[in-house]
Amino acid sequence: MPERANRRLPPEERRRQIVAATIETIAALGLQQATFARIAERGGLSSTRLISYHFAHRRELLRAAVLHVHGMIGAHVADRIAGAADPRGELLTYIRAVVEFVDAHRTEMRALLLIHLQDDPGAERTYNAGTERGVLGAIEDMLGRGQRAGLFREFDTFVMAATVQRAVDGIPFLLQSEPDLDLSGYADELAALFDHATSARRPARPARPAPEAPGERP
Repeated sequence: MPERANRRLPPEERRRQIVAATIETIAALGLQQATFARIAERGGLSSTRLISYHFAHRRELLRAAVLHVHGMIGAHVADRIAGAADPRGELLTYIRAVVEFVDAHRTEMRALLLIHLQDDPGAERTYNAGTERGVLGAIEDMLGRGQRAGLFREFDTFVMAATVQRAVDGIPFLLQSEPDLDLSGYADELAALFDHATSARRPARPARPAPEAPGERP
């Protein structure tokens, strides 16, 4: 059994501890089995009252867990994109960064997947139409700047942004059936795929056949 938690932790640190234990419990046991008692046990908490003191109800705790993971993803991706030289680099870095995060944080992503799959009200309020528009809007902006710079061909930026996002946020589902999937190689393929799909470079024209010399026709 984990060592009992220090009762004198600052409130924000205690909340982070509870959220981390919640994520681990959901990932290991499933959403329905993640009771306050099991979360307290996994987190080394002396009592479930420590949870209910900081979170009024289960829905609030699950919402905090979802927001925590979303925040981790956002910080990781923003940090990686900051070093990109141009919109093309931003796009390829975004794809690789999301896949990289999923690979390195499988526990968090499994918990997030289970919460969303079971249509928990807390998760629904956390990721809604406004959140989706914000995510796609950031990718659309990236694509639009790339088009104006002549790096990308002309295409519908909304359709391309939605396709990019669906390609990366579907990976946790894929891991359910392919847990040993090489995500590093998967990221390489996705990056190459969208680089080809967006590139302004024109394909080379096929070489014309050499003209037949006089008298060579049958």
